[in-house]
Amino acid sequence: MPASVVVGMVTRNRVVLLAKTIQSVFEQDMPGLQVAVIDDGSTDATPDLKARFSNIRWSRYEQTRGLIAARNQLMRCASEDYFVSLDDDAWFLRGDEISTAVRHLERNKQIAAIAFDILSPDRPNSIERKIPEPAAMFTGCGHVLRLASAREVGFYELPPGEYGGEEKDFCLRLMDAGYRIDRLPGVHVWHDKTMLERHTPNQHRSGVCNDLAMALRRTPLLLLPAALLAKLFRHLIFSLKNGLTKPFFGGLWLFLRSSRAVWNRRRSVQMATLRKFIELNRS
Repeated sequence: MPASVVVGMVTRNRVVLLAKTIQSVFEQDMPGLQVAVIDDGSTDATPDLKARFSNIRWSRYEQTRGLIAARNQLMRCASEDYFVSLDDDAWFLRGDEISTAVRHLERNKQIAAIAFDILSPDRPNSIERKIPEPAAMFTGCGHVLRLASAREVGFYELPPGEYGGEEKDFCLRLMDAGYRIDRLPGVHVWHDKTMLERHTPNQHRSGVCNDLAMALRRTPLLLLPAALLAKLFRHLIFSLKNGLTKPFFGGLWLFLRSSRAVWNRRRSVQMATLRKFIELNRS
């Protein structure tokens, strides 16, 4: 029986870009492809797309629940073998990206996720396709997950901040469960990185908080003090250089307020997992 695949998208107030994203999915050469979209409280014309793309599984939240909660909902509701995550400002370029990823997953049952090679306005040049390679993590805007593996580790851990670091946490847990993540060099997804519904200070605040929370939740106890201090220092230096000092301290305060709840859900990964993750991230 051929593998079944669903492409899941969470969207908010990006009606024009979402239409382009959906069209790129329908141009894929993967037979039987399903598409599911959650409209996370859009106030633009996004609901009108339902009539244009009537063969999509549409859901809508009247009140915004956030990207990660919505992405988890898409996966929990999926009965397919594989879940393709695509941001609403990202799209495929050649038409065979999903089938290429699924073929690789079908041949390698220990691979839990495929990271597409992301292009964007700050990284616009495509490269020739090469053999798949091990990776530390995927990027949220374009990847494929084996749903059985995702269920096994419990999908995304909801972070205290609304955005940032969730893929890193997910990938650490997949690796700790004995799975591999592969990247497909040259199998590209374009991420437009539109500023619609993006607010840089808020994203930075959230990212600082979530990165510290992930360290608290996943770092082996022996390394935890050094890991937290190192992350604090790196975030502070970056914030000072980029005029983001206020959101840095906002993120630190949000982390301190949520640290007890994070600690209560702490489940560190093995030392070997963390070492492997760091090595792959450097390569």
